[in-house]
Amino acid sequence: MKEIVIISGKGGTGKTSLTASFAMLAGQTAVIADCDVDAADMHLLLKPERIFEEDFYSGVAAVIDQDKCIQCGKCQEICRFNAIDNSTGQYLVSNLNCEGCGYCGHVCPVGAIEMIEQNVGKCYISKTKADNKMVHAGLKIGADNSGKLVAKVKHEAKASAEKDGKEYIIVDGSPGIGCPVVSSLSGADFVVFVTEPTVSGIHDLERVYQLVKKFQIPSGCIINKADLNEKVSKDIEKFLADNEIIHLTNLPYDESFTTAMTKGQTIVEDKTSPITASIEQCWQDLKIILEK
Repeated sequence: MKEIVIISGKGGTGKTSLTASFAMLAGQTAVIADCDVDAADMHLLLKPERIFEEDFYSGVAAVIDQDKCIQCGKCQEICRFNAIDNSTGQYLVSNLNCEGCGYCGHVCPVGAIEMIEQNVGKCYISKTKADNKMVHAGLKIGADNSGKLVAKVKHEAKASAEKDGKEYIIVDGSPGIGCPVVSSLSGADFVVFVTEPTVSGIHDLERVYQLVKKFQIPSGCIINKADLNEKVSKDIEKFLADNEIIHLTNLPYDESFTTAMTKGQTIVEDKTSPITASIEQCWQDLKIILEK
């Protein structure tokens, strides 16, 4: 079983659309993991039907027992996050502001404050229109600990793939280089960078490559919309060659890519698009690389 993680240094490069295309091409041979839990949107293309869901708990927040509270105000005085308010005549904690440090509970003279584990999101297992399983999740508004939720998604995807004897786990990682990306990379066999020929595109590719380099994971790159700026595309190709990153393919700009998305489809479902064949060949090349 091989795990492929698709990431990008910035949003908007086409990463999720290409991941969903690979999911369609892999079909029953793969389990899909949407690890972009802060802004999950692959479900818009793969149309998953949920077969299981569970709440995800992580982190704690303070809760004040109003029956015990003596209105001394010490908790509000020491809270450096301004999470405790008394405007209603009661001392109440804002979960959005509370960082879960627990200091307020330590200074409360009557033990009226308890640290409660927080329900910060949900994790789902679904069946997609590509006839494969997809593990995905979503954080509640204002919730953090997305790195832990990514780890949960990956754990469930790996368990499902091992149980059903699948050949691949295809992971849609978060953009950027933060904690969710680090969590996405754990245990990966191969990383696919998706970039675009812009100044920010090449800069962010360099940043995310430095992160992947620390994990010593082999990698390849897809340059999307490569014909929009051929000079920068050449600069990216030189960067790939200098750093021994496999140049998987260049995809030209094609409005059918956007048209497919507006229809809730992946581009590989449109057999008339000139870039469909390129993505299909890219998937075949990836499988050959993973067999080595």
